[in-house]
Amino acid sequence: MTVTYSEQQKTDLMLAAVAEAKLAGQQGEVPIGCVIADRNGQIIGRGHNQRESARSALGHAELLAIHQANQQSQDWRLTDCSLFVTLEPCPMCAGAIVNARLSRVYYGCADLKAGCAGTLMNLLTEPRFNHQVHVEKGCCQEQCAELLSEFFRKIREK
Repeated sequence: MTVTYSEQQKTDLMLAAVAEAKLAGQQGEVPIGCVIADRNGQIIGRGHNQRESARSALGHAELLAIHQANQQSQDWRLTDCSLFVTLEPCPMCAGAIVNARLSRVYYGCADLKAGCAGTLMNLLTEPRFNHQVHVEKGCCQEQCAELLSEFFRKIREK
C-alpha cells in the first residue's frame, strides 16, 4: 500500500516534529525533532535529540521515534509508516530507517555535513539494499532551519 498524505497533513506532521525539536532545544540539545505517522496520519512515535542528556551517540531523534513506533505497533517493521524529521538523517539514522522498512521520509532542511538522504549521499534510495524509502525534502524548511540557526547563534554568543 502506498502511503500518501495531503499537503496539510504533511505540514501538520512536520510541525509536530518541529515541536519535538523545540523540546530538545529547551533541554540544551541540538534542536532536532522527529515523528512517525501511520498510514492514517496518526503519530505512533516521537523523538527529539537526547545525545547530551543521555550521554549516548544513539540519542538521535529518529532512533528514539523509531523505537517508540516499534513499541506502539508491536512490530519492528514500520511498513506503511512515514518519518518526519527537521534535519536530514545522518548515516546511522538512514540505516535505521531502511532497516525499519519505513515507506517515506520527509525532512525539513539539508545536513551539509552528514546528510544521507540526498545531500552527501542517499542511503535511503540505494538500489543495492533490499528496501528503498521515498524521500521528500524541504517540508517546513524555514522553520526547521531557523531553529538550528538560532540555537547555534546563541552558542556562538556565549
